[in-house]
Amino acid sequence: MAEREAPALRETAVRRAPALREYAYGRFLVRYRWPILVLCLLAAFACAAGTRHLTDNPDSRVFFSEDNPQLKALERFENTYSRNENVVYVLAPRDGDVFSARTMEAIDWLTEATWQTPYSQRVDSITNFQWSRADGDDLVVSDMYPGAGRATDADLDTARAVVLDRPTLVNRIVDEEGSVTSVNVTVVLPNADPDTMTQRERDAVPEIVAFTRARAAEFREAYPDIDLYLTGSVMFSIAFSEVPQEDMATRFPIMVLLILLIVGVSVRSVLWTVVALVSVVLTVVATLGVAGWLGVVLNAGTSGAPIIILTLAIAHSVHVMVTCEQQLREGFSKHDAIVESLRVNLPPVFVTSATTAIGFLSLNFSDAPPFRLLGNMVAGGVMIAFVLSLTLVPAAMAVLPARRRRGGRMAAHAMTGFSEFVIARRGILIWVSGAIIALLAIGTTRITLDDDFVKYFDDSFPIRIASDFAQERLTGLNVLEYSVPAGREGGVSEPEFLAGLERFAEWLRAQPNVRHVYALTDIVKRLNENLHGDDPAFYALPDSADLAAQYLLLYELSLPLGLDLNSTIDVGKSATRVSVSVVDMSSAEMRDLNARAEAWLAENVPALQTQGTGLSLMFSFISERNIESMLFGSLLALVLISFVLIVALRSVKVGLVSLVPNLFPAAMAFGLWGYLVGEVGLAIAFAAAVTLGIVVDDTVHFLSKYLRARREEGMDPVEATRYAFKTVGMALWVTSTCLVAGFLVMATSGFKVNADLALLSAVTISFALAADFLFLPPLLMKLEGRRR
Repeated sequence: MAEREAPALRETAVRRAPALREYAYGRFLVRYRWPILVLCLLAAFACAAGTRHLTDNPDSRVFFSEDNPQLKALERFENTYSRNENVVYVLAPRDGDVFSARTMEAIDWLTEATWQTPYSQRVDSITNFQWSRADGDDLVVSDMYPGAGRATDADLDTARAVVLDRPTLVNRIVDEEGSVTSVNVTVVLPNADPDTMTQRERDAVPEIVAFTRARAAEFREAYPDIDLYLTGSVMFSIAFSEVPQEDMATRFPIMVLLILLIVGVSVRSVLWTVVALVSVVLTVVATLGVAGWLGVVLNAGTSGAPIIILTLAIAHSVHVMVTCEQQLREGFSKHDAIVESLRVNLPPVFVTSATTAIGFLSLNFSDAPPFRLLGNMVAGGVMIAFVLSLTLVPAAMAVLPARRRRGGRMAAHAMTGFSEFVIARRGILIWVSGAIIALLAIGTTRITLDDDFVKYFDDSFPIRIASDFAQERLTGLNVLEYSVPAGREGGVSEPEFLAGLERFAEWLRAQPNVRHVYALTDIVKRLNENLHGDDPAFYALPDSADLAAQYLLLYELSLPLGLDLNSTIDVGKSATRVSVSVVDMSSAEMRDLNARAEAWLAENVPALQTQGTGLSLMFSFISERNIESMLFGSLLALVLISFVLIVALRSVKVGLVSLVPNLFPAAMAFGLWGYLVGEVGLAIAFAAAVTLGIVVDDTVHFLSKYLRARREEGMDPVEATRYAFKTVGMALWVTSTCLVAGFLVMATSGFKVNADLALLSAVTISFALAADFLFLPPLLMKLEGRRR
């Protein structure tokens, strides 16, 4: 067999020799391989040195742009009541009794200890709850718990009776049964603008979390019979930083091992596999280094960038190596094989790099700044990979030893057999493929948009465990906030205003999944009762503005520092805060509740009309806003990619035809998602744009070989199809396997946004390979055959 092949191989080598001699770039690279190799390494290391300047911002608000209307509403709210974030210690005594002497002692200790939390403004618990009561004609306000060593059984019984009777506490600080309670630490974080934050300000959240975890460790050691869970907005913010770091620590090495395995099997050379690995790792660290030199601040949205870049970068090296290995088998010398591989691959590799970069750059139209940064980082990484795959990789291959391998025929025969299958059944494949595409695409109609920022983390993380427990037994993190205007300074004491506020609070409490409503009226009613000798008949709103104002003034004067009403009433007493805690509510349901609340106010108490806000509400709108903003970005990316393909392939007809197998895979993937999952969140907003740039790669490589056969070899469409399968089919299998494997590794992330994006991308790339092998060739043969 080898003897019969030898003359043909020599003939091929002789026929292509003039083209090889004329290919100046390839010859230049082979000739100056050592200087090029050294320069590439030095440049990569210089870029990588910038990684020491990288910083991280754990604030979950980085997902919102400056002009986001929900963010502006929240900022207006916070300018009135201050930017309040919190750490919540949820305590569950194993004996089920919060009001036992030991548990009350533990709560009191934790309450006192957490006042030292950095940036803390106040601490709320059942032990320091300000118990107001009558003493003759006087109003007495004191801590609910007199302190360890001073509390009697009667004090504990009183605490149980009073706390479980207070609507401001039940289902917020303590559950209805008195079996679970919380210590809520309110902190005021510094400047929230990521562009102007100092490093000390960025370290505020880690500093708070470090203190919190240290106190939690002390508590668990001192009170092992009380289960302690940590949740709250600050703990979620740190999770947005720590989970991605864990992803990098665990999943990046897995991806590296997969690359070693896949590339090693495909090129069957240990040295070349090491070269490919060095190239892609240098690509990743160089990209991160450039980001560091540019002063980029990383966040949860950019966490997937290294794995995405690693996944995409390997494809270029594989194409160069597989083509070179094929040329070696056909009788070329090592240097001629490298030159031919560069001649054949440089145009398609450039085009695929450009289209992939365009797809990721379209993320600049996203409403979420982290995904703009992700797009720019990956686009930059793709272009760095392009440069290294056509400089460092071939230069290293030219330096290292290589020999013609007699193996590899099985893969070639398999690809030849597959091409014959496609050619023989090209008619039926078009109809079958078309039917499958249409059937799967219909599934997109079943997709519903939904997001729950609590569920961005899977249930393997402590923050998710703690938050689920708190939501099930006490209250959750999803809170709607309203700043209800009274119309004038001091207006919060007006009977008409308080009556309208009470009606609004009662309407909210009657809505499904509303666990707790915190409103000023509960405090005013309690004060009215207290100042009428604690007579329950007076648990009602006073009918005089002067009385209400006096009650509030007297109460505030009795409160200790840090437990005043500044977080409930604005400075001019012209507005008050209403906080609505909800549980088991989807983003769509939360948006609906807010819309109904605003509509209810407009219809029933128009003078109190206001706009809902809150971090939870902001996240409930994020998917919709990103889809709207990405529509134009995706369309622009499609137009630019179409233009690049038409110019690169030098054919308007073939360029437009190439879009067919590139557009369908995303529709098929989303359709399959619609059938199997139904709900999709933030990932869908940019998955289509990202995958559009990626799936073009296989199409470009297949068409470049097909057109080369038609133009340079003078083959007819059927022979050109055979040639394309033979020369690039196996490389497409390998690169697609690398891409799918990389995204599947990322899909195991505990961060839902990254996991959904990765899984959608893996499915889309799989469908794209199927379309390029089973739909594109029959389509080309049909159209080209008609022309002939």
